[in-house]
Amino acid sequence: MAPRDTSVKSVAQNRRARFEYLLLDTWEAGLMLTGTEVKSLREGKCSLGEGYVIVRDGEAWLLAVHIPEYTHGNRNNHEPKRARKLLLHPGEIEKIRQGVERSGQTCVPLEIYFSNGYAKVKIALAKGKTDVDKRHSERDREDRREIRKYTGRG
Repeated sequence: MAPRDTSVKSVAQNRRARFEYLLLDTWEAGLMLTGTEVKSLREGKCSLGEGYVIVRDGEAWLLAVHIPEYTHGNRNNHEPKRARKLLLHPGEIEKIRQGVERSGQTCVPLEIYFSNGYAKVKIALAKGKTDVDKRHSERDREDRREIRKYTGRG
């Protein structure tokens, strides 16, 4: 039996979510994908920009994530923006449902990656930042960049 690949390979990150939202709680979820979606992800093609998570009938669904059609696929290729089921424990789904029902909170995908050969998505319960919070985050990032510049790190 061949040894299992224990590496983690990132496919796509939603860096904008860290700027737009205050991240409250994060989870790692499995993704139910078709074969052509997995092949397209392995090519490194995915866009998380508009993605979000909803809870419907006790199941979590990832919506508006664009995984383009596989280039060598045939007529059985997948639809690029279809709803994809997330594999989470019932307690985790309940926490997400309760968080989304609170005002101003949403569940957003942060990263899609392969772990031990399985496609995973890192999701976070998040609260939207105000313009003041965004300016504060931008100022902090610039300050850290200046400190690195003058201390010789990075």
